[in-house]
Amino acid sequence: MAAAAQTRVVHLLRQLQRAACQCPTHSHTYSQAPGLSPSGKTTDYAFEMAVSNIRYGPGVTKEVGMDLKNMGAKNVCLMTDKNLAQLPPVQVAMDSLVKNGIPFTVYDNVRVEPTDASFMEAIEFAQKGAFDAYVAVGGGSTMDTCKAANLYTSSPHSDFLDYVSAPIGKGKPVSVPLKPLIAVPTTSGTGSETTGVAIFDYEHLKVKTGIASRAIKPTLGLIDPLHTLHMPARVVANSGFDVLWAVRNPDDLEARSHMHLASAFAGIGFGNAGVHLCHGMSYPISGLVKTYKAKDYNVDHPLVPHGLSVVLTSPAVFTFTAQMFPERHLETAEILGADTRTARIQDAGPVLADTLRKFLFDLDVDDGLAAVGYSKADIPALVKGTLPQERVTKLAPRPQSEEDLTALFEASMKLY
Repeated sequence: MAAAAQTRVVHLLRQLQRAACQCPTHSHTYSQAPGLSPSGKTTDYAFEMAVSNIRYGPGVTKEVGMDLKNMGAKNVCLMTDKNLAQLPPVQVAMDSLVKNGIPFTVYDNVRVEPTDASFMEAIEFAQKGAFDAYVAVGGGSTMDTCKAANLYTSSPHSDFLDYVSAPIGKGKPVSVPLKPLIAVPTTSGTGSETTGVAIFDYEHLKVKTGIASRAIKPTLGLIDPLHTLHMPARVVANSGFDVLWAVRNPDDLEARSHMHLASAFAGIGFGNAGVHLCHGMSYPISGLVKTYKAKDYNVDHPLVPHGLSVVLTSPAVFTFTAQMFPERHLETAEILGADTRTARIQDAGPVLADTLRKFLFDLDVDDGLAAVGYSKADIPALVKGTLPQERVTKLAPRPQSEEDLTALFEASMKLY
């Protein structure tokens, strides 16, 4: 890594090491009664962690065949996309299946940023195959597609919208048992190997939505940092904005290994605590894309990658939410490298926003929504696409009106 970037990473790790965890497990202040936040509002006093089993280490993909053999798998579906199908991560997985005598069929038609149509195509393939286990080798798109295929094959009489989150779908609970699914992530950022969420573009409304249920979590996530060496620079950045580093030097295995593991940790975090406004606003940003096609993505359709669509609104969103807990926003800015010793509480939002802008500028991120093809004329449609995302927007620390969303999209048109 470049010296400046390496210094920033070291600072970040030291800040994280020094930061005192305030969760009930580690703060030693657990009580049976709810506590009060600095604002005086009642807060939760306990939490539960639901997460897939995780195995981390260079080369762990070679163990996928052994794991499936131990599970008693006899007919496996390996899902990936057409680009990855030609690369070492998929070959390593297939070699392991062959070595362990596991019969398998490859489905390589996963769409990068999947749609309801691409989900249903994969579901149809899986239903015909009568598979007893699944392996997903790829990024969030592949893992989410595989989760959906597993779910609807296990519940063949369900309508597609039955399990899709309300208000777009019916949001029914999953009550059927699913087949084992092993996820092998090749990107760093989605954390999908740890979560019970599958995201897709609902083409009828031109907006992203998803399926959210602990039942669809992968059985096992094999986090193999060797796979990150096959990602182009922009794919690293756009898929990795949850962890914000390791882009400059593609051969820096140590940095990419840390990023790959950090992605899983991030997935565990937001898979349990949830996400909020940046994600809710990102769904129409991706869903309403016109002609923009992200660099380094070998796709045949316009594409604003999920990570990019999330991060473009982050400076505006955190400026907006800072008033609800300014101390935490300042702490986040400090962890990310800002000198907050002289910062005023009322400036917490702008301080964090400027810190994020510096990161995004250093990573050559497009200069706001205008740079990916949107104008002020598109804001009403972007707001309309955000309103149904109550699964995430209601988790924001500050409630938002249509007027607030309009202002946030407007402030995100240009970043620098």
